[in-house]
Amino acid sequence: MTELLVTPKSLSHIKDLIKAGADAFVIGEQQFGLRLAGEFNREDLKAAIELIHANGKKAYVAVNGIFHNEHLDAVEDYMKYLHEVHPDAILFGDPAIVMYERELGNTIPLQWNQETLVTNHFQVNYWGERGANRAVLARELSLDEVLNIKAHSNVEIEVQVHGMTCMFQSKRQLLGNYFMYQDKVMKIENREIKDQMLLYDEERNNKYPIFEDGNGTHIMSPNDICVIEELEELIEAGIDAFKIDGVLHSEEYITTVTGAYRKALDLYEEDVEAYEDAKFDLIDMIEEIQPEHRPLDQGFLFKQTVY
Repeated sequence: MTELLVTPKSLSHIKDLIKAGADAFVIGEQQFGLRLAGEFNREDLKAAIELIHANGKKAYVAVNGIFHNEHLDAVEDYMKYLHEVHPDAILFGDPAIVMYERELGNTIPLQWNQETLVTNHFQVNYWGERGANRAVLARELSLDEVLNIKAHSNVEIEVQVHGMTCMFQSKRQLLGNYFMYQDKVMKIENREIKDQMLLYDEERNNKYPIFEDGNGTHIMSPNDICVIEELEELIEAGIDAFKIDGVLHSEEYITTVTGAYRKALDLYEEDVEAYEDAKFDLIDMIEEIQPEHRPLDQGFLFKQTVY
């Protein structure tokens, strides 16, 4: 059955998500992982992995940041620590992680996650030959492209089915150096609340969540992906993991959405017709808690690709 992968915000949230039906969790530190829903320092990380394993679930640690030479000593030390706490996999984008994992004995599986670059099965299989057992597909792919990659890949395939996605990232702190002086171009709302800032595009009437952290400036999509009504082809194709990305959402929201997708997957497993009957009620349930400025759409799954 397809794995339901979620992004917890805290240790207590993990307990709620386990009850809601999550199968696996992405956790980590901002210093090493990109756009994490919650911050787990080393002590919390150890406790989280123990809690997740005690409940028969899987813990994946994100080490998929953009690393420069001056970061590598800290990255190497972090990789050594991960081999002490034994997560089920490490997410990576930088080839340095592959080298460190080889040096440490190749005991923790790797999952290749290089955001927008994961777009074809040649790349996926290339990294599979170098230690990755899963690839996290780019969000900008159509359904046909996703199915084609799955059909020709030798590793597990993960697809995001819910939540926002990153449109732009810069290593620079742009809010201080640029946007603050460009109010006439795009206005920033909620500037005083770090995780609720919105970049407002008056021309398109879109509000883009925007935030800064140790990895720079991130501008997120104006809509949330939601494909709870369109899971059938992905399940039948054998997609290995569905991800709910909860970055910049509340714990309550993430938990409710996780419960909805759990019900959808369980219904599909038991009776496809039951899923077909229930899926519109499930989307209505999500719509009820959806933030007003975050309309739902199906991402790029049904957009036509132009070459």
